[in-house]
Amino acid sequence: MPQAIVIRETGGPEVLRIEEVTVPAPGAGEVQVRHTAIGLNFIDVYDRTGLYATPLPAVPGREAAGIVTALGRKVKGLRVGDRIAYALSVPGAYTQLRNVPAARVVKLPKGVKDEVAAAIMLKGLTAQYLLRGTWRVKKGEWILVHAAAGGVGLLLCQWARALGAKVIGVVGSDAKAKLAKQHGCHHVLLAGRDDIVDRVKALTKGAGVHVVYDSVGKDTFFESLDCLRPRGMMVSYGNASGPPPAVSPLELAKRGSLYLTRPTLFSYIASPAELAAAARELFAMVRKRKLRVRIGQRYALVDARQAHRDLEARRTTGSTVLVP
Repeated sequence: MPQAIVIRETGGPEVLRIEEVTVPAPGAGEVQVRHTAIGLNFIDVYDRTGLYATPLPAVPGREAAGIVTALGRKVKGLRVGDRIAYALSVPGAYTQLRNVPAARVVKLPKGVKDEVAAAIMLKGLTAQYLLRGTWRVKKGEWILVHAAAGGVGLLLCQWARALGAKVIGVVGSDAKAKLAKQHGCHHVLLAGRDDIVDRVKALTKGAGVHVVYDSVGKDTFFESLDCLRPRGMMVSYGNASGPPPAVSPLELAKRGSLYLTRPTLFSYIASPAELAAAARELFAMVRKRKLRVRIGQRYALVDARQAHRDLEARRTTGSTVLVP
């Protein structure tokens, strides 16, 4: 029987347990997928801890790549043996075998390996909508990226630089600063050492940045607002340090008529057509080598607990994959 990581109660990494699971034949509109690589993301931690309410028991994980092993009724455009990848709004990827909606998978083109796809479906599509949808970054604009050496951060910085933006990254160590510089950042600031607001204002000659991409949350929220120029946009898209604080609209007004948004990927890929278009753009960036996907860590699926410990302790860089 296939194995999966199962959560039966919320808590620390110790609640992740390996179990044998039964996977039925795929239903109408579904494909059965044998996973070859599974992506690790902070949203998996939110599901595990209960920050995001997930009915239990549950299998965590939102993205993976693999091989189609069976087709349900009414599935068109896919065949057994196809290489596919997906990012879903519901968990369930930490398993060797599962059924997923056929409309939510994309075929992998030649030149995009399974591990790379598993590492970028959620993170890469996130970078795509942040840069091309939430705020359409233009040549010459200044952007600030928190957690610039993380999985999304490295992709954001490279992609933004390819678009002609001036990229400032914030990281937590000198080693991560070097990595961020190698992946698109023009300037890298060190959290806890640099005065982020003062340095950003100095780099932008007092103007501030056009947009801040903040996945840290509570610890950086107001600092991020203070880095913006008038009518700039604060994009809060993660909670690595905890949920951001409540904010009065007056805080946005007094800082220069700022915009604040809390987007989610699945609002941008809600339809199969939107998903296909975003994935095509993402894969094209990878195939043209404008995006270098750094897989910093690999863990066996059975070692998911350690993977979560390392992710929460900020010991990971780039993307992390679990290997079934």
